[in-house]
Amino acid sequence: MAIVVEHDKRKQEILQKSLDVFIEEGYEDATFQKIADRCGITRTTLYIYFKNKHEIFLGSIKELLAELEIALKQIMTDSSLSAEDSLRKVLGTLADAIESNKKLFSVLLNYLMQLKKSGVDTSERVRRRVIRLRHLLSTILIKGIQNKEFKELNVKDINDTLYGLLESAIFRIAVLNKDDVADVRAALNTTVDLFKA
Repeated sequence: MAIVVEHDKRKQEILQKSLDVFIEEGYEDATFQKIADRCGITRTTLYIYFKNKHEIFLGSIKELLAELEIALKQIMTDSSLSAEDSLRKVLGTLADAIESNKKLFSVLLNYLMQLKKSGVDTSERVRRRVIRLRHLLSTILIKGIQNKEFKELNVKDINDTLYGLLESAIFRIAVLNKDDVADVRAALNTTVDLFKA
């Protein structure tokens, strides 16, 4: 049993350290050797844990999203928060994550563009990665409507609006090279104000 735990721990360490390599080098220039060097292991050892660079990259992204999901679930389970407060905290946490991962989103954008050029349906890939987030937003919105905190509006439309603003924040950070998303934060708060009861 200790061997399995040690294997999983090493795999987690590799994913965390490899994310830095992808951020510093970009997806194209990150190599198995650079990742192995960063982790203090040989390429042969790295192959024990992962088949290729693609698998490491996706694992790193999943690891980051899992950490973010834990933070969002903590907000969701805080019974002292109203639906409005939960929604504002969730949106603020997401905006913080977007700001603090500027380089990662640039790498991710380049990766998605490469996939698109090769004929991969990138919208489906992204949709699968964010489905939990969209569900979480819908849960808060439904709770707010049931508690009469929010107007009786179409939950899908509100969710699409909020999600679109978050996508805008990612675009501003990754493509327009903005240093912060203060304007998107303001837009998110204004949008929440608009559907308050």
